[in-house]
Amino acid sequence: MLGHIIKVPGKFDCLKGPSVLALENLQYSTFHLISLILLIAAILHTLIVHKIHAFARMIEAKEAPKRHHKRSPRSIGVHALYLLAEVEIVFAIWCIPLFFVMAANFGWGTALEYINTRDYTETIFVVIILSLSATRAIIQASHVLIQFLANRLGGSLSAWWFVLLTVGPILGSFITEAGAMVISALLLSKKFYQFRPSSKLAYATLALLFTNISVGGALTNFASPAVLILSHAWSWSNWDVLISFGLKAVLGILIANGIYWFYFRKEFAILNERQKISAEVFTPPQEEDIPVPRWMTLVHLFAIASVVLSAHYPAIFIAAYLFFVGFHQATRQHQDSLKLARPLLVGLFIAGLVIHGGLQGWWVVKAFSDLNPIQVLLMAIGLTAFNDNTAIAYLSTLIPNWSDAYQYALFTGVIAGGGLTVIANAPNPAGFVVLAKHFNGAASSWKLFLSALMPALILYLIFSFIGPLFF
Repeated sequence: MLGHIIKVPGKFDCLKGPSVLALENLQYSTFHLISLILLIAAILHTLIVHKIHAFARMIEAKEAPKRHHKRSPRSIGVHALYLLAEVEIVFAIWCIPLFFVMAANFGWGTALEYINTRDYTETIFVVIILSLSATRAIIQASHVLIQFLANRLGGSLSAWWFVLLTVGPILGSFITEAGAMVISALLLSKKFYQFRPSSKLAYATLALLFTNISVGGALTNFASPAVLILSHAWSWSNWDVLISFGLKAVLGILIANGIYWFYFRKEFAILNERQKISAEVFTPPQEEDIPVPRWMTLVHLFAIASVVLSAHYPAIFIAAYLFFVGFHQATRQHQDSLKLARPLLVGLFIAGLVIHGGLQGWWVVKAFSDLNPIQVLLMAIGLTAFNDNTAIAYLSTLIPNWSDAYQYALFTGVIAGGGLTVIANAPNPAGFVVLAKHFNGAASSWKLFLSALMPALILYLIFSFIGPLFF
């Protein structure tokens, strides 16, 4: 999985040269310092992508009068700026200078071997699960479930909002966080964002989505990459995860959603009226609204289950996906086109994290040394905001002889901080991609961070004060 960023020496290490093992160890060197500087540069790049996007639009607008007609191509400079504003490719871009620095220090062979020996299983898994979760059958099935629950609360836009941000993330414990993210984001786009909420509510909703997805996968020991790694390292069963983390995570989700719903209640009243007016205007049914046969939905669910259950075995889940592609082609009259472009970009984002993360163990492990459990929890939240929580989770397992209290603090910290930034949790880029059009193409990292502080604080308090009593 993604967590195998630094591999413990084992039977496959004979395939690596000593230079590659030197890259992966936890000892400080000048090269490791340079790798940290490049990681910081990549993080800063992700924080300003919205400004780069705005600058690209400004340059394009200035160039517009010089074009012969509207279909004239953009200049190379504008294309380059839009490329740099794509958050999914940021870490991959910064892998390029990292590769050349590595080659200069250790040789081309070692640099190539390092890139080639990373474990990209989680990367491929996320690409496939995102593609499967975005199919018409799965979206409709999720829509029916959430519609049923929202109708019990009155069926208003605010009821949809509350149910979707509660049930959607919890589904992540069964169809994986990546699957829950794409389904929740697609339904939010269709059922909420189209009614033009204020910027404040739009960012609050995005922050809740990211944070709730991060903790919503903690009801089982397989759906979240972070809990998957730690449950294997520390022998947690499904029951352990549910009792120690899952129930508290659900409580945190309900409280955070309830607080934001109460705070924005006046705006929700306005949005509810907009929804009623929109419902009164007849619109012909769209192709994606035509019901998919139930047996076909079952096949889609079986495909997702096959991929989830074989998540450790890429040859198996890739084969399962290829079988699904054949099924999709044979039943294309009931299908939308398979969406692969964005899932592949998300995969590129995660692969970049894998490459950079493999060189950060030397400082991550030191950061957790000599801290008490509460300090570990706070440190985990802070580090997660700037370095994918799965990477932090795995690197922490390299610290020997951690007690139950430290293990509890570490895990609760990495999932509580999973909504603070786009890079804090692996599925976040997928949700960002779906909803970016509602934020003029690029969301402000600062506004997202501020909006996510409150739910992160609620989870911190719940895990700190309730947790030690039961773990």
